[in-house]
Amino acid sequence: MNPLMPEITVNGELIPSAAIADEAQNHNAPKDKPGWAWKAAARAMVIRALLLQEAGRLGLKPDPQMLASDKQETEDESLIRSVLENQMNIPAVSATECQFIYDSRKEIFRTPNLFQPAHILFAVKPEDKDARKIAKKNAEAFIATIQKTPKVFADIARTNSDCQSKDAGGTLGQIGTGDTVAEFEAVLDILAAGDLHPEPVETRFGIHIIRMDEKVEGKQLPFDAVKHQIMEKLEQVAWAKAAQTYTQDLVNNADVKGIDLNKPIQTTAQ
Repeated sequence: MNPLMPEITVNGELIPSAAIADEAQNHNAPKDKPGWAWKAAARAMVIRALLLQEAGRLGLKPDPQMLASDKQETEDESLIRSVLENQMNIPAVSATECQFIYDSRKEIFRTPNLFQPAHILFAVKPEDKDARKIAKKNAEAFIATIQKTPKVFADIARTNSDCQSKDAGGTLGQIGTGDTVAEFEAVLDILAAGDLHPEPVETRFGIHIIRMDEKVEGKQLPFDAVKHQIMEKLEQVAWAKAAQTYTQDLVNNADVKGIDLNKPIQTTAQ
């Protein structure tokens, strides 16, 4: 027996090492710690075996359902789903819980901000500190020029920007919250329509001059508009917690040899 891949049995049922090795391909692990993926795969295979054994004990029969228009559950997947549906105790999500989530996190239940900015990019790698200093000084000089004569922005973009938007005078079209990097978006959030940011903006792409042409602030969504969304999310969380509790109960009452499921996978060198 390979001590790095010990023989694993679940209530006397052998889980072949080859099956665990195949499953390990679905689990990420550092290149220098291949054993982590094997252990994660072994855990998953043990849980799978326990659920299928429970399906047999309950006398369940496979009833595969369509997962998508072109994909159907396997018989084992069907049995596992049936066990969880029949055996888990999932508390119902109440309207009060949904209201609490909405009231405590209203900032996330908004329509996205919409921006129509323009920019001039001086592309410089983050590690090239000297080039960044030069680009920043050039950007500062161009900003001073644009502040005196705003209409030259497009001409400066066409002749100096390293972004494809230079062909459109630097305009980027309509973008929303999350469409660009954090440093760029932070400036979009504070600029009003018609404003030119008075200082160069640094991102991993380089140095930017940013102008806001148009802006539409996001609006607060009413509770009724997001209640169903909140309820679905809370139901998913409740389902995940119930599944964890149920499978842990199966583990606690099982005879598993070859792996300790109550011992977490190590994330540091031994």
